[in-house]
This record gives sequence, structure tokens and C-alpha cells, in this order.
Amino acid sequence: MSPIYWMGWMFYRLLFATYCRWHVFNPERVPSRGPVILASNHASHLDPPLVGAGLPRALNYLARESLFDLPVAGWMLHQVNAVPVDRDGAGAAGLRAIFNRLRQGGAILLFPEGTRTRDGQLQRARAGVGLVVIKSTAPVVPVRVFGTYEAWNRFMKVPHPRPVAVKYGHPINFEPLRAEARDCSKDRLKAIYQQASEEIMRSIAALRFGEDVDRFP
Repeated sequence: MSPIYWMGWMFYRLLFATYCRWHVFNPERVPSRGPVILASNHASHLDPPLVGAGLPRALNYLARESLFDLPVAGWMLHQVNAVPVDRDGAGAAGLRAIFNRLRQGGAILLFPEGTRTRDGQLQRARAGVGLVVIKSTAPVVPVRVFGTYEAWNRFMKVPHPRPVAVKYGHPINFEPLRAEARDCSKDRLKAIYQQASEEIMRSIAALRFGEDVDRFP
């Protein structure tokens, strides 16, 4: 972690512990070193720092490339390992940047749904994350965040003091699909990308809040 990243990491850990009364489940399932893709549901602007604060290693985050042109914000984004991507996150330059971070042994956070949920429910996966997963060799860890929609969804101006939690799943094995993708038709390749994305979303949906998910506020 860079000094700026570490300070942000400590700030969010304190914020989540006091303002949001957070819970962190199974961070040991995330490899402590080497490339890894973390794939999480997306309900709030709190999701990236929540997923990152629960881990002892630094993450790489996606950020809109136009933000890097701002003098102070651009410098800060570089310090917290942000990866510049276009608005849809599927441009060639953004993909190259993502793969470069993975080749350098980095951990990167992706959101298969592409955008924040509007109603708090899990959304359908987009094929973009499947492309990254299939073209890489990195392990893929599903992650689920709880409570962030209630704490700060897209309709709220400021975060509310609501309990939040993050749970890390077991790595998913994509080797059979990766092997098939090396020698298949373009149509099948597109289907493989979507299949991988949907498998990730099923794994995210299967994660539960400890043993008492139904009683979580």
C-alpha cells in the first residue's frame, strides 16, 4: 500500500467500524499475493472502499478516465491504484490497463452488473467481466456486500448510519471455459463471456450474511 492508500484504508476501516457497525466475513479466501479478480455486486459508492477495507492487501479500482484529467483528483486516483476506463469500462485502453495490473500481480475489483442497482436487488450480469475473466489466468473471488444500498444508494445525498457487511467467497474455477475459449467460434466466445459473468453472479447470490442473513437490518 502507498502511504495515501494506507491512510484511506485506515479511514474507511474506522468509518465502517463506527458509523456503519460493519462485519467482514472470510477475507482469508482472497489470495494474499499475486493476481486476483474480485467480482462484487454493486449497490452504492460505498462498495469499493468496503471491499478494499476488509482486506490486508491493496486493490486496484476502476475509475472514469476523464477524472484523471483533474489536477488533484487525478493525482489521488493514481495514489489509490485507480485504473482509467471509459464510461462503459469496455474500451480497449481500459482493458489493457486492467490486464497490465493483473500481469503485475495486482488484485482488481470488478462489478459484473456494470452499474449500481436501482432497487437493492441483484442485477443481470454483463458480458464485460466475463471477457476479463476468460482472457486472464487470475483466480476469481466472488464478493457480496450487504447493507450498502440502505446506507447510501443512488437516491441518497449523504450516507446514512446503517450496518454494512462484506463477505468473500471461494475462488471459482474457470479453467474449462478458458480452455474452450482458446479455440472456438466468435459466437461461442461471446456466449462463453456471458456464461462466465452469469456464473459469477450466481456465486455472488449464493453468499449469505453469516448464518443470520434473514435478520440482517
